[in-house]
Amino acid sequence: MVVAQHVARVLLGLALVLAGVLHFVLVEEFRAQVPSWFPLDEDLTVLGSGVVEIVLGVALVVLPSHRRVVSLLVAALFVAVFPGNVAQYVEGADAFGLDTDRARLVRLFFQPLLVLWALWAGGWLRRRRTRES
Repeated sequence: MVVAQHVARVLLGLALVLAGVLHFVLVEEFRAQVPSWFPLDEDLTVLGSGVVEIVLGVALVVLPSHRRVVSLLVAALFVAVFPGNVAQYVEGADAFGLDTDRARLVRLFFQPLLVLWALWAGGWLRRRRTRES
């Protein structure tokens, strides 16, 4: 594994742990990202997703031998929470300083970057080697 990927994996893991902990501190802010149509209780969703982020973040840091599986789960998490980000934009919910439609829209474009970060840090995105003739 490339050193940069190792650093990216650890940083992503630490960021996930921090974000997960914040789910328990800033519950109201995270509620704004739960779509109105989501079938589970908002608090359960916020706290449950916080636990998932903490577990996955810790796993990214302390289980390097399982980085491919864990990073794939992290990427899946980022995809799974994307509808919440879209709902925040569509419903005009203010949270985390995203208090304009433009700010909420710009945020949507960062979610694919998080998915790519997780996949790259886990070793899923590699350059193909070509044979020299």
